[in-house]
Amino acid sequence: MRGEIIGVWSETWREIWLKLVEHPEYGNDLFSDLYREIVPAPIPPQEPPPAKELTAEGDLVCPEDIEARNTYNSASQTYTQNRIQYEEAISGGHLSRRVFRSVMKEQISSEVDSVNIFEKAYNVVSSYGDEAFCNRYFLLVEKFLIRYSLRYDLRRPFRLHPTLPGIFARLIYELKEATAQDAALNSVMHEFEEAIRDLRTDQSSGKIKTCIQKQMNLLEAIGQECPGVTGNTLGQICNQVGTWPHDAVKDSMTNLYRFSCDYPGIRHGGTAANQLRGIEMRDMVAVSVVLAGFSPYLTDLINSDSLYYGS
Repeated sequence: MRGEIIGVWSETWREIWLKLVEHPEYGNDLFSDLYREIVPAPIPPQEPPPAKELTAEGDLVCPEDIEARNTYNSASQTYTQNRIQYEEAISGGHLSRRVFRSVMKEQISSEVDSVNIFEKAYNVVSSYGDEAFCNRYFLLVEKFLIRYSLRYDLRRPFRLHPTLPGIFARLIYELKEATAQDAALNSVMHEFEEAIRDLRTDQSSGKIKTCIQKQMNLLEAIGQECPGVTGNTLGQICNQVGTWPHDAVKDSMTNLYRFSCDYPGIRHGGTAANQLRGIEMRDMVAVSVVLAGFSPYLTDLINSDSLYYGS
């Protein structure tokens, strides 16, 4: 489960909201109640301060007063329009449905928005005091998450929790997005992805070593772009980034770098006497996952909050 709600948000209308509104008792009020919960009531604009000077006829004189009055008049018109729409939306019936659907299309612009809407909607559903109706909503959302392989666990009474597969998938996505903005980084990322794909037909030790080497090259390349870094080897970069919470974490990364340099055939000739066994697919999987996990320490191109909460 790794996808984001925002990518399939349009499907919620058919999969969740229309099915929820079929309830014979709460259906007529549901859309208006949802709108009231989700959309704040319009706030009237504040009137401008008293004018500094008026003509004998009571007209404004100072440019600042004229500008303030024009701004207020424009804001008042906008408020009136928004208030009319708001009153229509909470009035119930077919009009509420139309306005609510419009809000669902136009005002949901981020993953955080979509999660908030789901959880706020539960506040409305639970306010009816009907356990069966609450369960109906819970199961509709749960089915939606499963059907579209979305990056959340849904826990009772109603709370969306990001999953580890979802966080990791987002990490790889953001890493690809970040490297795509720079031709040199994009080339190194492409080489790593090619090495991963090559394993489909050839899982020899040479191909596995190449895969680990290309990922080390990628981390080295993104690390060089980190502010304050002047070194060009991963070992030097680890000592310069200044992002480590503890020396033990930094040592873990530098030890992996030493492994890639000392194991024969990954980055250098290495030291044959230090090799404990031949390289295997388990090494490719384990090392690749661990190295990807270290990438937020080596670059400021990745937003860790976004990794957890979504875009």
